[in-house]
Amino acid sequence: MARDTTNQTPVSSIDDLVSYLAEGCKPPEKFRIGTEHEKFAFFREDKSPVPYEGPRSISALLNGMHELLGWEPIIDAGKIIGLVEPTGMGAISLEPGGQFELSGAPLENIHQTCRESNAHLAQLREVAEPMGIGFLGLGGSPKWTREETPRMPKSRYDIMTNYMTKVGSQGLDMMYRTCTIQVNLDFSSEADMRRKMQVSLKLQPLATALFAFSPFTEGKPNGLLSWRSNIWRDTDKDRTGILPFAFAPDYGFADYVEWALDIPMYFVLRDGKYHDCTHVTFRQFMNGALKDELPDGVANMGDWTNHLSTLFPEVRLKQFLEMRGADGGPWRKICALPAFWVGLLYDETSLYAAEELTKDWTVEQVQTLRDDVPAKGLDAEINGVDLHTLSRQVLGLSRQGLQRRARLNDDGNDETHFLAPLEETVARGKTAAGLLLDLYHGKWQESVEPVFEEFSY
Repeated sequence: MARDTTNQTPVSSIDDLVSYLAEGCKPPEKFRIGTEHEKFAFFREDKSPVPYEGPRSISALLNGMHELLGWEPIIDAGKIIGLVEPTGMGAISLEPGGQFELSGAPLENIHQTCRESNAHLAQLREVAEPMGIGFLGLGGSPKWTREETPRMPKSRYDIMTNYMTKVGSQGLDMMYRTCTIQVNLDFSSEADMRRKMQVSLKLQPLATALFAFSPFTEGKPNGLLSWRSNIWRDTDKDRTGILPFAFAPDYGFADYVEWALDIPMYFVLRDGKYHDCTHVTFRQFMNGALKDELPDGVANMGDWTNHLSTLFPEVRLKQFLEMRGADGGPWRKICALPAFWVGLLYDETSLYAAEELTKDWTVEQVQTLRDDVPAKGLDAEINGVDLHTLSRQVLGLSRQGLQRRARLNDDGNDETHFLAPLEETVARGKTAAGLLLDLYHGKWQESVEPVFEEFSY
């Protein structure tokens, strides 16, 4: 999220919170695709991380992008922490360890998404190359210890850093040493949201396997294909996971609200200052728990919007749905992730077929699959079927959905070619992380250093 929200409209009842989510409903012709991708910044000469301060730094990158693009700076306690396009069509933000993120504009097709990503990376290279800075597309930091990783001066991250060690063993690694690709997609009604959320929660582990790309930690193989995904298994169980309640046949906006209300908050933002509120839930806040601690102890809609952004389930509900299962990866994967989900969820026939394919999967089976995938990748199984077999079926549904969408570029090509890197993974029968391990044990002679050159943008 690029910028924490300030909306002082008071929350008068839980119905206000439900209505906020329902306001995301829109007709299918107005459905859009918002893609986010993160990458690690490093110095090319020695593969060390880029600090926040200095002539060659994260802040210098942001200031350079500000001069190049003219986007408005986002300032936190006097420090630049991001940029936002003036009309709201995209933003650049920082993750806690300096991971550089583009939150893309809501676009109509994957061709536009790919052009957007290409333009962003070209602009970033223009600013970064004179500083000797490169960017790595990988799901987990392959070399640096947590102590070597810089900390960004963002107030909400200070609160999160202090809180994470109280609720899990790997939250700090999640914050400082992982990168992801996400796509945000729309729904037309509560029923449409339910269908899309249930299908995508069930298939999120498959996406994790197809995008697994974090097999190294601190210079060595970590025994996993997606270290990033495994980290999420013990980050903060209150606000992560597959959301068993969302599998109910009558699941709706109110159920998500009830879940979110009883999760501890991170912060409340008042007059530019972040107040640590990790000791209360949003429900307690609404019931007056902070009336003596804050200048204004009344919950408002900005607080609710910010609270929703601090929840991290496998699929996150806001006024759209966020697909959160994929590791960061090379440029082609930035385009493949939205293509995969758009083909499944934005085409009625493919969505129905995906529902039928997964209708007998229980919460327990999906949880087991989700737990197995970080280590097993495509060898994981659900309901007696391995992900090698399942991925061929699901990619076929996605391809058919994209064909039926028939969104053509200037050359007359539809969006199906963006699935190519995933289809290559399935054809090889090995995850991209598995290929990295082959390189490590072979050509790279048990060094992770070459990953910075071979997989930088």
